[in-house]
Amino acid sequence: MIHQRPEELEEFTPYLMNRIMARYNKGVEAALREVGVTVAQMRALAVLADNGTCTINELSVLTVIKQSTLSRALDGMETAGLVRREAQDGDSRVRRITLTKAGRAAYDAAWPEMLRARDRMLAPLDERERAEFNNTLLRIFYDIRHHDF
Repeated sequence: MIHQRPEELEEFTPYLMNRIMARYNKGVEAALREVGVTVAQMRALAVLADNGTCTINELSVLTVIKQSTLSRALDGMETAGLVRREAQDGDSRVRRITLTKAGRAAYDAAWPEMLRARDRMLAPLDERERAEFNNTLLRIFYDIRHHDF
C-alpha cells in the first residue's frame, strides 16, 4: 500500500477544492436555515433565478446534485411553495421546474449571505487575484464539462 505524506495531499488540487467548498457550504448552512432552505435547495434557487425554467436533468447538472437527491429537495421546495413543477407540452415524463414568487423571495433573502461567505473565502486575494482565479476556474470548467451548459 502506498502512503502519501499530508503535504502531498494538500498539493492535490481536487482535494483542496473539495475541502474549500465543504467549508464554504458549512459556513452558509446556518444563514440559509434562517431563510428556511438547505444548501442544496439554495443551489436550485440560484440556478433557477439565473437561468429561468429548467428540466430536472438540466437542474441536476447545473446544481451538481444527483437527480434522486434533487428530486427529494424539489419535493420539499414545491411543498413550501418555492418552485412549481409542470409537465412540458403535455408530456408528463418531462417536468419543467420554475421559481415562484416565494422562491424568488427566499433566493433574494439568502443571496447576500452567499456573497458574504464568498468574500470571506476569498479574503486572502486582492481584486486582481480574484478575477484571475475565477478566470482560471472558468478555463478548467469549460475544458472538462460534458454538457453544453
